[in-house]
Amino acid sequence: MSEYRIGEAAELLGVSVDTVRRWADAGRLPTERSVGGHRVVKGKDLARYLAETSTLREPETIGAQSARNRLAGIVTHVVKDKVMAQVEMRSGGHRIVSLMSREAADELGLEPGVFAVAAIKATNVVVEIPAGRAREG
Repeated sequence: MSEYRIGEAAELLGVSVDTVRRWADAGRLPTERSVGGHRVVKGKDLARYLAETSTLREPETIGAQSARNRLAGIVTHVVKDKVMAQVEMRSGGHRIVSLMSREAADELGLEPGVFAVAAIKATNVVVEIPAGRAREG
């Protein structure tokens, strides 16, 4: 089972360590003590919190990379059947859904709370301008 130190959870949430501690003390984010006595957040609890609040910011946890379309985040939901799996994750406050083989999801150990990176390869990207933001002239 995945678990995150308070500092790791803070980085993934885009807040300070003190903020995570306050949330834990207030009961907003469940924590436990590790064998060494440090506070940790279970991956499933962090996934549940992210799914409910959508506050996740894209962490700066990826080292060197050639692709620029990689989004780090936390798996929040997984649905599997005999052949396929639907994996949902949150990154940068965004919901990303991937369809993959069940075999791939099993091999990666994808379950709520697991830290993962969505590598997006698209030959077609649609860019839209929200209503009221269209350029005049």
